[in-house]
Amino acid sequence: MNILVTNDDGIDSRGLSELVKRLSSIEGTRVFVCAPDGQRSASGHGITMTKPMSVSYAEIEGAEVAYKTSGLPADCVKIAVELLERKKIALDMVFSGINHGGNLGTDTLYSGTVAGALEGSICDIPAVAVSVDSHHAEHFELACDLAEKAMKSLAKQIEDGTVDYRTVLNINTPNLPKEEIKGVKFTRLGDREYDEEFAPLDGGENMDVPGDFKYYGTPVHYEGLPDDIDVIANQNGFASITPINVDLTDYDKIEIIKSWGLV
Repeated sequence: MNILVTNDDGIDSRGLSELVKRLSSIEGTRVFVCAPDGQRSASGHGITMTKPMSVSYAEIEGAEVAYKTSGLPADCVKIAVELLERKKIALDMVFSGINHGGNLGTDTLYSGTVAGALEGSICDIPAVAVSVDSHHAEHFELACDLAEKAMKSLAKQIEDGTVDYRTVLNINTPNLPKEEIKGVKFTRLGDREYDEEFAPLDGGENMDVPGDFKYYGTPVHYEGLPDDIDVIANQNGFASITPINVDLTDYDKIEIIKSWGLV
């Protein structure tokens, strides 16, 4: 089984290292890495088109071959597929992560981690995104356990010919020791809202004048919502597994917009 690992935190991220070590320890698994050379969080599903993208070799424990690039996570998957094909290596799965910070709800639209996994599905490769819900992540054990179980399940589906290449598993765990996590919920995407602001870096308060600003956001804490929503499950101490795909179509509205007189 040939697995590509990417991320958006950069090739030196501990989360990537933990994931590579776990997957490479599974018998019959060959792990390859292609990841950004630095931080690319919240880069979304962008790709590099207006400038060259550099690629060089890196050393990652457990990886047979590792590349670092100046590009974004989707770039990493695209170019790794091609570079490995030149070595006569066909990829069976893509794993993106383990991200330092949750990729829940509407944040999946901004997430470079999720974009890396979705790019795998676009390339007809089964894919999984894995995240720990803290930018100061310390506890990766359950995230690695779930990644390993997902890999083995996908391997069985590939063998049986039943794998769905368009569905990505989006796994998120609280940043807690494994024994303190309450369980795993199978969930849907929810809203991920923030108390947010763009703070002027010069200390001024006038947003009408040009200057430099930095975004800050603190996640909103929700009350009274069901924990079949990924955001709520993680907030309440559960890990979540959410199936997602690239199809953003609102099918229920197709017939309705026909009546709007747009044509």
